[in-house]
Amino acid sequence: MELSPDLLRQAHYWMRLARALDDRGTFLYKQSKIVGGYFSQIGHEAVSVGAALALGPDDVVAPLHRDLGCYLARGITPQRILAQFMGRATGVSGGRDANLHGMGDLRLGIVGFISHLPASLPVAVGMAQAFALKGEHRVAMAFYGDGASSQGLTHEALNWASVFHLPVVFICENNQYAYSTPLSRQMNIANIADRAAGYGMPGVVVDGNDLAAVYRAAHEAVKDARAGGGPTLIECKTMRMRGHAIHDNMAYVPHELLAEWEHRDPISLLEEHMRGIGLLDDAGLSVLLAHIEAELDDAQTFAEESPFPDPASLRDGVYA
Repeated sequence: MELSPDLLRQAHYWMRLARALDDRGTFLYKQSKIVGGYFSQIGHEAVSVGAALALGPDDVVAPLHRDLGCYLARGITPQRILAQFMGRATGVSGGRDANLHGMGDLRLGIVGFISHLPASLPVAVGMAQAFALKGEHRVAMAFYGDGASSQGLTHEALNWASVFHLPVVFICENNQYAYSTPLSRQMNIANIADRAAGYGMPGVVVDGNDLAAVYRAAHEAVKDARAGGGPTLIECKTMRMRGHAIHDNMAYVPHELLAEWEHRDPISLLEEHMRGIGLLDDAGLSVLLAHIEAELDDAQTFAEESPFPDPASLRDGVYA
């Protein structure tokens, strides 16, 4: 399946916006304008955008802290994201958090996540089961990492989804390191997707830095789930190009490994392809990057001028 020019342009915009927003967030953090920690998603743009674009408007998705492109593609604006980072009342969580944690918006079909991964997986499975029980042709998608693949909740979620033949797509972002633990110290198999056979579901391995490969796999899995074919596990092999969080200098990662993956940057690969088929040139790229920087300037102004939450609203939205 060839991706249409419109889809490629759309994906390129979201990936470039995610990269620029990530860089802007790092810059603002170093200026002490961001509250709390900061997590970079550089290297994950093709996974988050490619998978998100395969969903329909009524589907739901549970992204993680390296899926900035997914949040953007599903409709959360840079204004709301930067306000979220700065702990402002106009942020996605209304100032209740200050990074991508809890950044959900059910009006956009986005389920917020918590730090303990893979807690989003059973939630997505529960939503998929609700779709099945109601006879709705909707699909749930959930992201998790290679480290989370070793957690018990992952087994429970995948097993339940398979037993009940639920319309859910699992996206495993294999970025080689669970914080500082390399993949070889976590498991003794070549592919995380090989585990799918044990649950009785298809397991697909794709190049997570290839936007088209991610989109094709996700598109087929979503289409199959919507048609009643049950769940699919897609393993996207990629690399986390910065530390676990901004405080992490990645001293445990071999320099040659990072250099190898840097040559396979997902945005560079997409732009090379687009140039080859006449969809992108230097002038067009310059215009796009200038537009994105202006968009982020406006978003930053919005966030900085937004108020902090009213202390009187402290108990709003708290349930026990």
